[in-house]
Amino acid sequence: MRKIIVVTMVSLDNVMQAPGDPAEDTSEGFTLGGWTVPYADDFFGKVLDEEMNKPFDLLLGRKTFEIFASYWPQHDDEGPGPGINKAAKYVASNTLISHDWGKCVFFESASLVKEIKNLKQQDGPDLWVYGSSNLIQTLLKNDLVDEFWLRTFPVILGNGKKLFAEGTPPAAFTLTDSKTSPAGVVFASYQRAGEVKSGSF
Repeated sequence: MRKIIVVTMVSLDNVMQAPGDPAEDTSEGFTLGGWTVPYADDFFGKVLDEEMNKPFDLLLGRKTFEIFASYWPQHDDEGPGPGINKAAKYVASNTLISHDWGKCVFFESASLVKEIKNLKQQDGPDLWVYGSSNLIQTLLKNDLVDEFWLRTFPVILGNGKKLFAEGTPPAAFTLTDSKTSPAGVVFASYQRAGEVKSGSF
């Protein structure tokens, strides 16, 4: 069975919008794109390199897919490019049905949850989700996220698309790994751990 792993850069106040570039996603008037860039260092690069040496496929929303597809096919020899270019890309989209980038499969919203559940039951590498804030909300509401790999940056953005949006159902997770970069970025991995338990002091 394949796991779905959400790999996300997030601010202290739960914003995940446009981490890598000012023009990446300016929807709803967001003006702080590129907020992760000042915290990039050798430590960050090493973590990414270690991750990209693992086998994976991609599960993406259309906007994130188009950002990736406009860059990585032309940069196969840079950074994590080889892993991304070789991975199968499963894309949630009501408008795209094909693309020149290799190994692409497109799912419409009407069948999305069913198709993702089928993917999880198949043999193959885990499915990594980058960006794709709308897709993540669908995954959360259907309890399809097995792990979070969060990179939490020491910045408050005030507004923007949230990783855990309003209506996210309760769920418990177990911390499986954590480390902190010299720039103060906390890298933490969490694994799904059943229902939320409560008690009293």
